[in-house]
Amino acid sequence: MTGEAEPVGKGSRRPAAPAGPPADAAPSAPAGPSPEPTLPAWRGLFAGWAPFEIAWLAVFSIVNVWLFFAWDDTWIGLLTSLTGMLNVVLVAKGKISNYWFGLVNVSLYGWTAYGNQYYGEVMLNLGYFLPMQVVGLYLWRRNVDPTKTADDVRARWLSWRERWLWLAVSVAGTAGYAVVLERLGGNLPAFDSASTVLSVIAMILMVRRVAEQWILWIAIDVVSIYLWLVVLDEGGNEVSMVVMWSAYLVNAIYGMWRWKGLAGAEPRVEPAERGVA
Repeated sequence: MTGEAEPVGKGSRRPAAPAGPPADAAPSAPAGPSPEPTLPAWRGLFAGWAPFEIAWLAVFSIVNVWLFFAWDDTWIGLLTSLTGMLNVVLVAKGKISNYWFGLVNVSLYGWTAYGNQYYGEVMLNLGYFLPMQVVGLYLWRRNVDPTKTADDVRARWLSWRERWLWLAVSVAGTAGYAVVLERLGGNLPAFDSASTVLSVIAMILMVRRVAEQWILWIAIDVVSIYLWLVVLDEGGNEVSMVVMWSAYLVNAIYGMWRWKGLAGAEPRVEPAERGVA
């Protein structure tokens, strides 16, 4: 027997003693559940989509493509309709990324409206909706829902006083702008005015994340469907516009239902959100 220490390893008759913490080491804190990181916006784009949402978006997209070939529609009309549907679906879901599709949609729609002498729609989309996409993108990013993805926004309600105020502004604005459009020689000035004025107000409510926006969008969609049906009746071929606004109407009804859940059951105005937020 020699005086050398027996190596500990494979085939050794004596197991190695487990290594313990150093004598002066502080006890480690118990491991708790790690917080779930907020998903980046691009990953949250299609997160949590219901089968209904995917199905109706796919159906309307297929219908649009079919009508593009069947009615010899324009490429601008097709792209306007497809980007518009993506935009409004994402708004209904409270997704911040809706504004990227909105930038494309309002630009193309303004050009199409100009070709059909709907000057109120032209001014609305190119002079107002286009810059408001940037404003909305900025404001919604400041109000991300911390319990969801980085693409989800927090919603809220108006107070009853604010509701009556916006109603009065809507009626007065529609009547006054109809006079202006009639003097400009626009087509169907009363309906064009209603679509324009209500859209301005609805967009303000939208960037402020207000659930009541959907009441106005429903009214706007009904008026806009009528406007483009008139174009078809007069020999136009902008059938994609009718399909697009019909899809908008379905989406607005769904958006009203969904935002009731996002904003809570009762109308309220939180003190921190009384200004434009």
